[in-house]
Amino acid sequence: MKAVIMAAGEGTRLRPLTYTRPKPMIPIIGKPHLQIILESLKEKANITEIGIIVGHQKDQIEAYFQDGSHLGLDLHYITQPEQLGTGHAALYAKSFIRSEPFLLINGDILLAPDIFNELIQFHRKFPDRSLLSVKQVPDPASYGIVQFNEVTGEVTKIIEKPKDDELFPESYINIGLYIFTPSIFDSIAKTRKSPRGEIEITDSIQILINQGEPVHIFKVDGFWLDLGKPWDLLDANRYFLDRSDLKNQGTLENNITIVGKVGIGQGTRILAGAYIEGPVYIGENCKIGPNCYIRPYCYIANNVHIGHACELKNTIIFDNTTIPHLSYIGDSIIGSGVNLGAGTITANLRFDKNSIKVTIKGAKMDSGRKKMGTIIGDNSQTGIGATIMPGVKIGPNSIVGSNATVYKDVPPNTIYLKKENG
Repeated sequence: MKAVIMAAGEGTRLRPLTYTRPKPMIPIIGKPHLQIILESLKEKANITEIGIIVGHQKDQIEAYFQDGSHLGLDLHYITQPEQLGTGHAALYAKSFIRSEPFLLINGDILLAPDIFNELIQFHRKFPDRSLLSVKQVPDPASYGIVQFNEVTGEVTKIIEKPKDDELFPESYINIGLYIFTPSIFDSIAKTRKSPRGEIEITDSIQILINQGEPVHIFKVDGFWLDLGKPWDLLDANRYFLDRSDLKNQGTLENNITIVGKVGIGQGTRILAGAYIEGPVYIGENCKIGPNCYIRPYCYIANNVHIGHACELKNTIIFDNTTIPHLSYIGDSIIGSGVNLGAGTITANLRFDKNSIKVTIKGAKMDSGRKKMGTIIGDNSQTGIGATIMPGVKIGPNSIVGSNATVYKDVPPNTIYLKKENG
């Protein structure tokens, strides 16, 4: 069986991180998200011939993975010139798939790797049918829900924007993982644009059903995450840190305290007075300390400097970033090549204890988190004493001046200065 990964989208909801990288290249525990999917397909589903549908910033994906041989894979790149929906994307894979059933996955989801094996095993029971993976989640209204016959397991209807009277506590959602027969391509060709102007794969599935071709559900119980918003990366980080085999390969000075599961990469030095409370991973060639506090669920990538009197908590730090002294970074994501001036503070809690709202595509979105810090794009800087309020994002290549308090998002390539009185 072949697989197709839809990885062409622009990822606007994940800005500022996706200004400088395609969404599938956002790192999760040190690997591009797309690599985690590829390795899971190989190791758990025994699928090695994989088509990747690319579009936005496709050169980064192709340059990184090349032909896939270094991963034991045979990769084929399929360009979607315009991003006009999931059905539109899948149709470009028709010549790659030809006449056999194939696995299709949205490139912006994360799964427990064993789910791929379970799906393949389930498909063997229904080798001539298309399968749609479904799961129960706490907030089904945020997704398309799937109605099906409880006895036969056959899908009857997919509802993209469910109304209140169509939602039930036991509702199942479509998680973006499928096995299709090639007849799906004929259905896509018949699919009209949705109200948002896209060819949706779910509409194509409904056409299959309406034509009398059965589509069977596959119920997923394990971990699944839609990487649609920046804070979803913190959930992914937590999941994988809890399950990673973390080892110390660095150099530790005296008077260091390490509690719990902590991984330290080669060439990294942990200086005296550091207190590290796992699960935490610190990459290669980093300098940590002296006298810093790294709390649980921090992922620190390669070539990072965390200096004197810094405290980090539940935070992801990308490569080549420097946080040299007297800073607090909590519940945040800091991009590559960032330099935070002395005394930079990320606020992560409202006085009223309400959940933090973040501006996504021009509208305020409730993160559902009572603690949420900042997201800073690549190659940005802060001056001494800068304070960033909860949920604020800073675009890449921007500068926040000394003693400035940032209350609203800072666009890319912007200088944000403290307003002087008078």
